[in-house]
Amino acid sequence: MVERGASMMTDAKPMFSKYNMSDFKVFGKKILGAGLNYKSLLSEKGLLNPEKPTIFLKPTSSYIVQGQNIEVPEDFEIIQEVELGVVIGKHCKKVSEHEAMEYIAGYCLALDMTNGTVMKESQSQGLPWCLAKGFDTACPVSAFVPLEKIPDPNNIRIWSKVNGKLRQDSNTSDMMFGVTYLVSYISQFMTLEPGDLIITGSPPGMCPVVDGDVIEAGLGDILTVKFSVTGKQQD
Repeated sequence: MVERGASMMTDAKPMFSKYNMSDFKVFGKKILGAGLNYKSLLSEKGLLNPEKPTIFLKPTSSYIVQGQNIEVPEDFEIIQEVELGVVIGKHCKKVSEHEAMEYIAGYCLALDMTNGTVMKESQSQGLPWCLAKGFDTACPVSAFVPLEKIPDPNNIRIWSKVNGKLRQDSNTSDMMFGVTYLVSYISQFMTLEPGDLIITGSPPGMCPVVDGDVIEAGLGDILTVKFSVTGKQQD
């Protein structure tokens, strides 16, 4: 059961020696996202705080890494959103919030690229978000960050810039539902497997990007990433 407000820390030491977690993008089977998970974003949109997270899926075919470009589909508005990513380290099914840290192998920084045109249509008609969230190159990610590099994932700065202009600058302490809550909550409905990624929501300031733009983003003092945006579609 999910225990809202339970302590994030545990004395257990997770063991993931069977897997090279740096390759989570290769063997992970799914990407799950938490929508509207920052209090400041909910306030900005005039929305009430939800009782439960809004969870969506992105396909692993949407992964790209530094050196690859974000491809903007023609005639669509594409929006950049910076997020903390949580990498699952072992089979995780119906775990409590108190147990959840035992199943986290580490983290990454992610961009949840969103097709705003399709998203608006889907939301207005009550339809799934998969086409808005799952297009090719829609999930740029950083290198894997080991667990010990981030002592408290619910208190770390994340930011993004577009063409050198700061667009998002926040802290994961503003999340409506914290890291261990999300892991526990999702595990009540579906089994999380090694290499699966949970992207935990984005703060206010996300904006559209177009061909030629450059997105930079950072996670605390740990890492930064840079991705170029192109209108060219690769086969």
